[in-house]
Amino acid sequence: MNTLTTDGRPAEAATGSGVRISVLVIALLAACFAFQLNASMLSPALTSIQDTLGASSAEIGLTQTAFFTSAALFSLFLPRLGDVIGRRKVLVGMLGLMAVGCVVAALATSVPMLFVGRIIQGASGPVVPLCLIMLRVEVTEPKRYGTLLGVITAVNGGIAGVDSLAGGYLADHHGFQSVFWAMAVVAAVATALIATLTPESKAPEATRMDWPGVAFLVVSIGALLIALNEAGKLAAADWSLIAVLLVVAVAAFAAFWRTENASGHPLVATRHLKQRGTWATLLTTVLTMTGVFAVMNGLIPAFAQDSQAGLGMSAEQSAWWTLTPYALAGLAMGPLAGRLAATFGYRRVLRCGLVGSVATVALLFLTLGSHSRLLLLAASLLVGIAYAGVANIVLNGLGIVLSPRENPGFLPGLNAGAFNLGAGLSFALLYAVKTACDPADATSPAGYTAGMIAGVVIMALAIATSFLIPKPVAAETTA
Repeated sequence: MNTLTTDGRPAEAATGSGVRISVLVIALLAACFAFQLNASMLSPALTSIQDTLGASSAEIGLTQTAFFTSAALFSLFLPRLGDVIGRRKVLVGMLGLMAVGCVVAALATSVPMLFVGRIIQGASGPVVPLCLIMLRVEVTEPKRYGTLLGVITAVNGGIAGVDSLAGGYLADHHGFQSVFWAMAVVAAVATALIATLTPESKAPEATRMDWPGVAFLVVSIGALLIALNEAGKLAAADWSLIAVLLVVAVAAFAAFWRTENASGHPLVATRHLKQRGTWATLLTTVLTMTGVFAVMNGLIPAFAQDSQAGLGMSAEQSAWWTLTPYALAGLAMGPLAGRLAATFGYRRVLRCGLVGSVATVALLFLTLGSHSRLLLLAASLLVGIAYAGVANIVLNGLGIVLSPRENPGFLPGLNAGAFNLGAGLSFALLYAVKTACDPADATSPAGYTAGMIAGVVIMALAIATSFLIPKPVAAETTA
């Protein structure tokens, strides 16, 4: 029987294993590095892959979509599987599959083979939330956990831009295969470190997996993600397919709800889904990602490279002026944000990050017409601090500290899915607004401005929903 501490945390989190925290953090950081390389290192190599395999940009883009969709779906249930059979065991398996996927992709001679490799790599989707759960078991002091949470989660925003720069260098000098081989080596090292340096932990009350519930939830979220990706094609989208996928998503979720109510060991107890700690956190994550993700990863780099309406930079210049400072700022701010959240409150610090993101993007779209590189650099740094360094860190942390004590893998998994859902929505909605508002005058940045205004409105909604998130009392210090 699982005993509880006086602050409501599971007994496993109160005792820990006695492992040296510095050793544990090194191993967990290696796992997060490996995942982040899979997510971002390939971006500069996409053109090389397209040329080498003789494929279209749309086909190569679909392989990227396959990775992120696979990552979102595996995130829904692997953290819970870790509760049942052991988190270290599941994390080692995920990293091992990641390495296998990297090898398959490195050996790819066709788009379908690359597609398969990227889907296998997607099994690593919940690496970050699983690492944070393992850290939570060992580190019980709120300020220390908040700081280390920030250190680990900051990597998820980009490895100071080095990942993208290294990917571009390897692709230019050694072919796209070298990027995947580098990923495979890092994944193999991370697998060995997790297997040898981390303790095993389980949720004492978790004894069985609800596989029917897993199946229905994966079908529901998978259909929704595919519909969003199709909608992102705008005029070229198959809207009848989108309608069918939405019907499938709703029907599968209804079946999932019935299954959970009838199951004696549900993947997600429906009473937990009804709690504000669940739906308010997930809704805030989705809205935040929808509002900011395509701005920083799409609209701003596109504006920087636009030779007519924008600054006319090359792709490499654009990365140096936008994505690299954004990632560096997030990496530097992450540990401080985690500690501040534990000290002054997760919700308060989250709202500071969201307000800062809204203010910075608003400042950016108001000054697009000035065509200033310095303003673009300043905005990238500020969004990196406010979103990647604060809001992203705290949202990941809330998924851990608000998860039910008898099902600690439940909310982190759903929250990871919410991040991916928001990213898909962001590109679909913000680019739809940009396209609809693109002026006849190609030198006008009106389309970019409209897309960013839409992002600001959505992030304002995220600020509103953040007030519904309950206070994670056990994770905050009263000192």
